[in-house]
Amino acid sequence: MVALLEHYKSQQKVERGFRFLKSPEFLTSSIFLKKPQRIEALLMIMTLSLLVYASLEHKIRESLTKTEEFFPSMVKNKTTTKPTARWVFLKFEGIDTLEFGGQSFITGVQEHQTRLLKLLGVLYEAVYS
Repeated sequence: MVALLEHYKSQQKVERGFRFLKSPEFLTSSIFLKKPQRIEALLMIMTLSLLVYASLEHKIRESLTKTEEFFPSMVKNKTTTKPTARWVFLKFEGIDTLEFGGQSFITGVQEHQTRLLKLLGVLYEAVYS
């Protein structure tokens, strides 16, 4: 009975993940698909996107807990150990790629972004260095 109750309560996590469908930025209301195959394909892509989003969020939160570090909260002058992936994405604004003489350079990486990349791991650091 306890396991059943825990399973029922965990449903809200999945439903919370799909709340982005209702957000105006996602523009779900302006998608006009008629063929069932295309609707299924779009749902598969959206589910895969949610999986990547949730795994990134989990990885950041797990790394913050392990290292006992904090991340700037959406609330001014506060910190958190459970940032949302959306907030993390917003913190990556300002990073640019400069192409010069056949070489690419990453510019605009700030200290908080470097900390975030370290939390995500070596692969992410390599991309932005």
